[in-house]
Amino acid sequence: MNPSFILPYSAVLSARFRMLLQYRAAALAGFVTQIGWGAIRIMAMEAFYRSTTAPQPMSLEEVVTYVWLGQALLGLLPWNPDTEIRNMVRSGTVAYELVRPVNLYAYWFSRSLAFRIAPTLMRSIPLAVLALLFFGMQPPASPESLLVWLAATAGAVLLTTALTVILSITLMWTISGEGVAFLVAPAIYLLAGMVIPLPLFPEWAQFILEILPFRGLCDAPFRLYMGHIPVAEAWAVLLHQWIWIFVLVGLGAWMLSRAKRRLVVQGG
Repeated sequence: MNPSFILPYSAVLSARFRMLLQYRAAALAGFVTQIGWGAIRIMAMEAFYRSTTAPQPMSLEEVVTYVWLGQALLGLLPWNPDTEIRNMVRSGTVAYELVRPVNLYAYWFSRSLAFRIAPTLMRSIPLAVLALLFFGMQPPASPESLLVWLAATAGAVLLTTALTVILSITLMWTISGEGVAFLVAPAIYLLAGMVIPLPLFPEWAQFILEILPFRGLCDAPFRLYMGHIPVAEAWAVLLHQWIWIFVLVGLGAWMLSRAKRRLVVQGG
């Protein structure tokens, strides 16, 4: 691939990443909030495990680790469109995006990639350290588990970015992103395993959850980290992620090509 083709996209990724790192107060507020919500969720799970004698597919220790991983990486979930793109659609300045001499989908993908990574990094590292030291989070099951978790987390970042771009593209029809966020966020939060770990869902739901892309955002990477999914089966997780990445990128590019022909610019 010609390096000159990649240059504008890497430049916007780098510039927006550095800009988002300036929001340290927001990161601190999110860090404190996620510690509190993590503690509440763990208390609820402890009550559940104490109230049942039935065998569960995950131990309480694994669930505690699962919860803290979820709180640390909460910012990766594609629960809202890119705020900068939403503001551009509302103000009408999105018209400038349409005349840029770049591939608009790749440009927005780079912007959304930074939008997901930078805030998450500022919160996840201190939260994970604190949880490992004081709140019962377990280290990776093995060095191999750590490596496959890192690979699956990289896949989750690309998957969540592809979903974020699709949410952003819908703004060209809806203008306001609140309705999309209100509809999509609870579904993603539930189906990714952030409400309860997916192995605790009923048996009849497991087949559906295995097919949908959302398990690749949180559940599968977290279970690789804990060794709940063996390292030998990591290839299936990564294949599932990459199939959905290609599907969602293709869907997003198609949606954007149609949206550009139908867009009515607001403002002036």
